[in-house]
Amino acid sequence: MEIKEYINFKYDEIEHLYNAVGWSAYTDDMYNLEQGYKKSLKILAAYEGSKLLGIIRAVGDGFTIVFIQDILVLPSEQGKGIGKALIQNMINLYPNVRQIELTTDIAKETIAFYKAVGFSEFSEVGCCGFMRLFN
Repeated sequence: MEIKEYINFKYDEIEHLYNAVGWSAYTDDMYNLEQGYKKSLKILAAYEGSKLLGIIRAVGDGFTIVFIQDILVLPSEQGKGIGKALIQNMINLYPNVRQIELTTDIAKETIAFYKAVGFSEFSEVGCCGFMRLFN
């Protein structure tokens, strides 16, 4: 497996990956997803040969905050350390950023995964989070 910066976007493989993990809310509006990719701070991809296995996408200023917007790994490739490697590679790019955040669903497995790679729930660090969803 190779992890590298993802800059020459292939939207068909991006769409396939998002649909494979059930994130059709993103692929229902590919124009907005494409714009999001173009405006992202950094995107890394995991490949096995020419096969896209996973992506991590960060937004933010890269100095005071990095927000991990998306991390996706093909279901057939989950549990093989790909997600962990993507997160570690992204974190390593920003050693002086004090605050790296993400939001996720409340599934026990997902929470356990993020805790295993060093993240804490907001409440564990004296914070809370807010979100306003549209549509």
